[in-house]
Amino acid sequence: MENEKRPLVEIRHLKKYFNAGNGMFTKSKRKVLAVDDISFSINRGETLGLVGESGCGKTTTGRTIVKLYQPTEGEIIYEGVDIAGFSNKQMLPYRRKIQMIFQDPYASLNPRMTVGDIIGESIDVHGLLRGNPRKERIQYLLNRVGLNNEHINRYPHEFSGGQRQRIGIARALAVQPEFIICDEPISALDVSIQAQVVNMLEDLQKDFGLTFLFIAHDLSMVKHISNRVGVMYLGKMMELAESNELYSRPLHPYTQALLSSIPIPDPDLSAEKKRIILEGEIPSPINPPPGCRFRGRCKYAKEICGVEEPQLKDIGDGHLLACHIYGE
Repeated sequence: MENEKRPLVEIRHLKKYFNAGNGMFTKSKRKVLAVDDISFSINRGETLGLVGESGCGKTTTGRTIVKLYQPTEGEIIYEGVDIAGFSNKQMLPYRRKIQMIFQDPYASLNPRMTVGDIIGESIDVHGLLRGNPRKERIQYLLNRVGLNNEHINRYPHEFSGGQRQRIGIARALAVQPEFIICDEPISALDVSIQAQVVNMLEDLQKDFGLTFLFIAHDLSMVKHISNRVGVMYLGKMMELAESNELYSRPLHPYTQALLSSIPIPDPDLSAEKKRIILEGEIPSPINPPPGCRFRGRCKYAKEICGVEEPQLKDIGDGHLLACHIYGE
């Protein structure tokens, strides 16, 4: 019972900085603050959506959690164990539990390997199955993602983008993980295929008891698949709430602007909808402004916004918000 109450994944004060070389007029090393002190948790069996503009740090967050990037600071707690400082050897048993589906279904697949070898590679690395049981497992996974047994000996270039992403999903499932980070898994696909892939992910989640971190640009799709949604801006978490709560009652000015951009299929309703146009430039992640990072584009910004950085706080019912303006 105690394990059920505890989140599967807890991220505490996570930071990931990249070296950006020396400045033109200084010898000091510059850093890109890609992810700058964010905290959140993901409960077992749920889907947490992560949204924001390009460059906000959501993909870096996912890659850091799975340890493709070594975190600069912070804790990555999986089932009560902080794996942030683990070596590759220490991470090996956690590689089985934590998998990733990548954005580009072609670049993430080795063009010199057959589909069978791509899916079976992680099975071999972890020494799980050999011979016929290995082949049967690969065929089973291919069937689960909507492909046929005959595809096992084909190469990635022989498939469409949607089929390649299905192969990537089968690869992620090969070692029976508990937690999958979906890094914009539908953004490179045709619109007609996106819904199919998302519905398939939902079915797989139910069948295998999976937990998802779903990173995406498509706000409508994120609402559809996610239990809770977090909104990132320039390396910071601005708002996090239950999906319906966030979409019906967005409180951060940035969240409001993002949601106002969602297209409405009804032309009459679309004409009545007020779109919030953000003005100003996105600050540099190398030299972010003091205080609130969104203040330069926020029409509600006040003096305190340029002095004190707002902290992510629970304003009730699990709705987390980092904004000085709320409640005034």
